[in-house]
Amino acid sequence: MSLLEQQRDRARLAAGDELKALLYNPSAEVLYALLDNPALDETLLGLLLSRKDLPAEILENVAGRKNFLKSYAVKRALVFHANSPRLVGLRLLRDLYLMDLVQFSLSPSVSAELKRHAEEYIVARLPQLPLGQRITLARRGPARVAGALIATGHAQVLEIALDNPRLTEAQVFESLVARQVAASRRATVANHRKWSQQYNVRLALVRNSSTPLAIVLSYLPQLTVVDLRELAAPGIVPENLRKYLLAEVHRRMVASKREAAAEPESLRGELLVSAKNQEGPEEE
Repeated sequence: MSLLEQQRDRARLAAGDELKALLYNPSAEVLYALLDNPALDETLLGLLLSRKDLPAEILENVAGRKNFLKSYAVKRALVFHANSPRLVGLRLLRDLYLMDLVQFSLSPSVSAELKRHAEEYIVARLPQLPLGQRITLARRGPARVAGALIATGHAQVLEIALDNPRLTEAQVFESLVARQVAASRRATVANHRKWSQQYNVRLALVRNSSTPLAIVLSYLPQLTVVDLRELAAPGIVPENLRKYLLAEVHRRMVASKREAAAEPESLRGELLVSAKNQEGPEEE
């Protein structure tokens, strides 16, 4: 009998220190045998799953055993393991506690697909969460969660979410175009020191009919003519706002024509100055 065969047989029956030593065996066959050892309890299995070099096949085998999955610690370890197969992560991710989902979604090593699913599970739980947890998520959660809290959250949560360092312009924009966002929340965004300066955020606020008119009018001079014309098309914004958009487009066109008419005089002046500068050295 070879040494490997001996180790494999011992792995099924070992206990105590011998069992602990076998947890770090490099052979996948020995590790498979360990999973059949009745002495392999939750603590020892946790040590095994803490191995960074653990093969994906072993992780998949553990995930396929219902007796192991009775332990939350085991499920968490499987989801967080870098070598865990994609399907294992997708299957067990929904069972994670809220803050573990947050930690997982913020991990830089997590794939974009699993990160997206983790954020979806967090957002789905938001309506049932107490205010304290929503405040925590608004302050420390991923961008997508912070954006969801802007769209549906408590006023206090909204202000904290807007200061979330992970929040992106895209998430703020998406939250503003949601129909259920109240006018008061849009006003809070419009008065925010950072987001009120972002062009796409201003565009979203102008586009929405519930944004206060005074705020909309203050943004019009900063919008491009292309966007103003698009917004002024029939059916995009209320008719009372559309007339202001058309007036702003007209004002821009008039100003542009005046600048174009004044441009030749300016160019002639520059040519005269240039000619005098060139004549100076020759006269000397």
